[in-house]
Amino acid sequence: MASKTSEYYKKNPKAKAKRLKQQAKYNRKPSERKRRAALNADNRKRGTYGNGDGKDVSHCKNGKTVLENASKNRARNRGKLKCSKKK
Repeated sequence: MASKTSEYYKKNPKAKAKRLKQQAKYNRKPSERKRRAALNADNRKRGTYGNGDGKDVSHCKNGKTVLENASKNRARNRGKLKCSKKK
């Protein structure tokens, strides 16, 4: 079953278009490009980039990165991220 958010955007195409436009603008920010590039580089270093294992490199509040499931990493409210795992 799809999430409430997913269902909402399926029923409201105008809202979905607005959201995608906002996300595209946000993703073009230099700070976001730099963050994405750093994560991609870390993924390549760990050998997880593009191999289909479902893992992502996730930033923690303490500044370290950890490997975790992509679905969990991308769904989390980043403001509440707390990790204690070591790099």
